[in-house]
Amino acid sequence: MTNGYFEDVVVGTVLEFGSKKVSKEEIIHFATKYDPQPFHIDEEAAQASPYGGIIASGWHTAGMAMRMMVDNMINDRVGLGSPGWDNLKWHLPVRPDDTLRVRTEVIRKKRSVSKPMIGTIFGSMKVLNQHDQIVMSVETIGMVKARTTGEAGQNR
Repeated sequence: MTNGYFEDVVVGTVLEFGSKKVSKEEIIHFATKYDPQPFHIDEEAAQASPYGGIIASGWHTAGMAMRMMVDNMINDRVGLGSPGWDNLKWHLPVRPDDTLRVRTEVIRKKRSVSKPMIGTIFGSMKVLNQHDQIVMSVETIGMVKARTTGEAGQNR
């Protein structure tokens, strides 16, 4: 886990973490509750779909990625949530027995002018499978506490 205060975040930092093996039962359970499309929950329908089998909901993939971020990167003492993510894309389906991991990169950071004890971190996140294929990508935005009110120009 990183220290996470605004001043500690370095633009250009790349982190890779997590290892989440996805089971068919987990895919079906999530989709039954939140995204009950046939190719997520019904073996026969999934076989007849363009995917040729059960695949995870993209929202399930995003949730698993978020869990890996919380477990490995987000510091609960300084993290302040997110106003949203941009350009979320699902590149490849996640299938039963895939093992996922996350790669993040800090693209830029900006201290709040109106609330200088808060900084915003802009990043890139990719979710990869065991074959190093990108299954999901998104531009992340996270808010963190700062140690000090800083000075002008401290957005590096």
